[in-house]
Amino acid sequence: MDSLQGILHGLAVAATPMHLMYTLFGVFIGTMISHLPGIGPSAGIALLIPVTFGMDPISALMMLTGIYYGCMYGGAVTAILLNTPGDAAAVMTVLDGYPLARKGRAAATLAIAAVSSFMAGMMGVTALAFVAAPLAAVALHFGPTEYFALICFALSTVGALTGDSLGKGMMAVFLGLGLATVGIDLQSGVPRFTLGLTQLQDRVNFLVVVVGLFAIAEVSRMVEGTLGGTLHTVRVEGKVWFTRQEWRRARPAIFRGSAVGFICGAAPGLGGTLAAMLSYVLEKKISKHPEEFGHGAIEGVAAPEAATNADTCGAFVHLLALGVPGSGATAVIMGAFIMYGIQPGPMLFHTQPDLVWGLIASMYIGNIMLLLLNLPLVGILSRILYVPSGVLLCLILVIASAGVYSFSNDVFDLFLALFFGIVGYAFRKFDIPKAPLLFGLILGHTLEQSFRQALTISNGDPSVFLRSPIAASLLGCAAISVAASVWSRRRKSSKLVREVEEQVAAAHRLANERH
Repeated sequence: MDSLQGILHGLAVAATPMHLMYTLFGVFIGTMISHLPGIGPSAGIALLIPVTFGMDPISALMMLTGIYYGCMYGGAVTAILLNTPGDAAAVMTVLDGYPLARKGRAAATLAIAAVSSFMAGMMGVTALAFVAAPLAAVALHFGPTEYFALICFALSTVGALTGDSLGKGMMAVFLGLGLATVGIDLQSGVPRFTLGLTQLQDRVNFLVVVVGLFAIAEVSRMVEGTLGGTLHTVRVEGKVWFTRQEWRRARPAIFRGSAVGFICGAAPGLGGTLAAMLSYVLEKKISKHPEEFGHGAIEGVAAPEAATNADTCGAFVHLLALGVPGSGATAVIMGAFIMYGIQPGPMLFHTQPDLVWGLIASMYIGNIMLLLLNLPLVGILSRILYVPSGVLLCLILVIASAGVYSFSNDVFDLFLALFFGIVGYAFRKFDIPKAPLLFGLILGHTLEQSFRQALTISNGDPSVFLRSPIAASLLGCAAISVAASVWSRRRKSSKLVREVEEQVAAAHRLANERH
């Protein structure tokens, strides 16, 4: 009842004309930023913090928070239309969103992404209001040992993303883990695998890798198709809105993705990338048509988009309840809190009720604003695919190059992106999945640091990973996941062999009858 009264009080605070204006401004700027690969919510919030000097703290924090979830809301647009994820979390949306767009369902896919984001955002804000404190208490039990086990489990599920070859998928994972070791070692301060290049001392930039693997590799596919005469303009087919059948398939995925995303957001350090990955894997595991994933399954868009947006709400659990940022963007927002002389934490609900409940209520209003902003643009944005291939090719290159160069203003990043574009082209030719490499790169640094911290705490005793019930359970789940992937592929291959043998035998019988 206290939470319900708090929400009603917050709605009264957030519904004032001034606060509505700043919420609208924040979500609009966030949506625009999400269409530009390379900026992201953290950088977008940091760039606009100076604009808030002298503003009312409640208005300023509503605007900055609106930028955060506005960025996550619109990240699917370039992923679906241009095969270019704007951030790490949008990688999962690419896997099925772009194939759906190539089938002429771009408008419907954008619509389902917008509705998924809206529903997940509303459910996430509700969960934030009612279960923030209990979830924060549970997440405090996670230390380096538990994080290492959790990431091992996440990487073990990569079998669901690897197509028909588990070996190729694991090769991509380990290549990503190897890339994650490039840079200066945080414990010893020694450069590792940098080839003497100072630009690699600050690790391999994720944006460079993702632009190369997806955007530049897509440009190479378009050039190859144009020269071969096999590339044709994609037309939007059917209704702009999604069909009843698509909605029936997407609806349960949205609810499951929202739950996974909020839980991952409530655990500090996991982020929307892991949430999107786990929700995608879950949907493929329980789907009646797992073979459609990667080729245009609507659940493969709805679940990751829901998880990503619910994660933003979960990230505020630690910020508001414990005063600990749960993600990079909430760390920047926490800096804005401190700049205004406000200390987030358990006492914030008592000392600043207008701020806390007004901020939570503004997320409800902001999600409605985002839906009203994005849905009318679905038909217009989908027409990007009508652009001639030569113009579209240049558009992708311009967006990708601008995003890569703006990150550190270094031409070296453009050459590195070109290198990974060649790698992405080779991956496509040899049917090697790209997503496992990206997840190895994203999670590899945290995996290594958690492993070393756990061994440091235990004085080098590896049994520390089995003494923790949570870590032992997660490692057991990881082993079961790998074994299940191997067993299912062997079963599938043996079934295929039996079918081939039966067909050969039937052909022999038919030939004998003719003789």
